[in-house]
Amino acid sequence: MAQTVLHKANTRGVADHGWLKSYQSFSFAGYYNPDRVNFGALRVLNDDIVTGGMGFGEHPHDNMEIISIPLEGELQHKDSMGNTATIKAGEIQVMSAGTGIFHSEYNSDKNNPAKFLQIWLFPNQRNVTPRYDQILLENQTKRNEFIQILSPDKDDEGVWIYQNAWFNLAYFDTNYSQTYQLHQQGNGVYIFVLKGQITVNGQLLETRDGFGVWEIDSLDIKAVVDAEFLLMEVPMEF
Repeated sequence: MAQTVLHKANTRGVADHGWLKSYQSFSFAGYYNPDRVNFGALRVLNDDIVTGGMGFGEHPHDNMEIISIPLEGELQHKDSMGNTATIKAGEIQVMSAGTGIFHSEYNSDKNNPAKFLQIWLFPNQRNVTPRYDQILLENQTKRNEFIQILSPDKDDEGVWIYQNAWFNLAYFDTNYSQTYQLHQQGNGVYIFVLKGQITVNGQLLETRDGFGVWEIDSLDIKAVVDAEFLLMEVPMEF
């Protein structure tokens, strides 16, 4: 029988540092909820807004798969591997922190905020050589289908990570429905609604709601109104 967890948008942790406002679906930094430490291998899902001209100073990471998905604006990235890049809406960035990296991110546009999702997954291999990748998402404007943006396969669509996880973006028109088939037994799915309303196996989700489902083989997803959402399939045990 399917197991579920519902995280309504207004129950997330909130950190307001002036230059940064962060809405946290799982325990992070000063926000701790023992019932929201992770969803399987999914450790962090932060919905961040960075004020123009501000950003994250250099800080370390290790043994974590770190994914950034810009929603509006752009961020300047620098890291200890020698990478300097700009990531913007329509792209996805991934870092395998492995044995350890330092990086910084700044919003160089002084007049407009940058909005992005910061996502961390536990890896299935520890102490790998750190790596960085960034791609322009293909098919990002296609509607009424699942658009794969991440997988464990270097030769598949999107970026790849050291974990048996698959991420899809979707833009569904009102009343459109589709079934999502899981890739791997023992995985669960966490859905985060960016805009609009959908139902997942009958559960209504609204903008910025999160919904986790596991012990399933498939999901039935329907748009109540035009909707955008991120679907993250991750191992529940790792």
